[in-house]
Amino acid sequence: MKIIDLRSDTVTLPTSEMREAMAKAKVGDDVYGEDATVNQLQEKAAEMLGKEAGLFLPSGTMGNLAAVLSHCGRGDEVILGNKAHIFLYEAGGISALGGVHSHQLQNQDDGKLLLEDIEENIRWNDTHEPVTRLIALENTHNRCGGSVLPLDYTNKVGDFSKEHGISLHLDGARIFNAAAALSSSAKELASPFDSVTFCLSKGLSAPVGSVLCGSREFITKAHRLRKQLGGGMRQAGILAAAGIVALDKMANRLGEDHARAWKLAKGLASVSGLVLDEGTPHTNMIFMNLAEHIEYSADKVAAHMHKAHGIRIGVTGKHRFRMVLHYWIDDEAVEKTVAAFKELLG
Repeated sequence: MKIIDLRSDTVTLPTSEMREAMAKAKVGDDVYGEDATVNQLQEKAAEMLGKEAGLFLPSGTMGNLAAVLSHCGRGDEVILGNKAHIFLYEAGGISALGGVHSHQLQNQDDGKLLLEDIEENIRWNDTHEPVTRLIALENTHNRCGGSVLPLDYTNKVGDFSKEHGISLHLDGARIFNAAAALSSSAKELASPFDSVTFCLSKGLSAPVGSVLCGSREFITKAHRLRKQLGGGMRQAGILAAAGIVALDKMANRLGEDHARAWKLAKGLASVSGLVLDEGTPHTNMIFMNLAEHIEYSADKVAAHMHKAHGIRIGVTGKHRFRMVLHYWIDDEAVEKTVAAFKELLG
């Protein structure tokens, strides 16, 4: 049985072109800065995001951690959303390893932090309080339905942060999905930010890695932190080669995933046992709940879909699902998924 894996775009496999590039990659010792393929990836990523330099890291979590620790000292504060990936899903690393205090503000349904909330919660010179050094946003926003932050909003936050001398970081794990949704470029979306991370191993389909981009001075500091965090790699060009193919070939096709997400959502909306979130999908993610009359739990539905149909779906609550479209989900998989849900839930 062919498996249809909709749990996440992290399940993507490298393409045949990536595998070939990995096999032929020129490599050296990256800790010495001598891996030509890693250097090429870092330069390409920085250029695409409009920054001076880039740093290849094993994961987006390490990228965000290195970024926050580069901006903040022990006892400093970062303002972020209460649904931010950095806050929810990165094991408290900024606090455990960096002593950085997180100040969580309410994320709006579309992923934004209200500018007035940010301004009201900045902390400056009171000796009783941590000092606000950093604001962190997320685009696209995972736990807000894969929503996209519009450029006029991020520009306003960028202007505010510059005016107040506070750094601005973007968890741009899926920034190329945001660019596709807005018919914009990653460079334009990254422009207001002092630092940006993005993942190669999600919708871009590379097997491993993320890139952190910023000024040369910032990346020099982050490079040292990568070493402290155990992220120094040797002949990492084998991995970086897939990342180069991802940026060349995959970044501009993400609109296809969004189109299939809309097709899947339209089909699922006709299933009486499902209630889709309003506005879903914003990009490549679909969020939905079981209808009140359904007696099954989400876990039981997911188990049945996997066992009976080879369809894997993400469970995010007792009655709630997330499904993520990616390169390895085609039109046939979309049709099969809709048919399977109709068979089970009507």
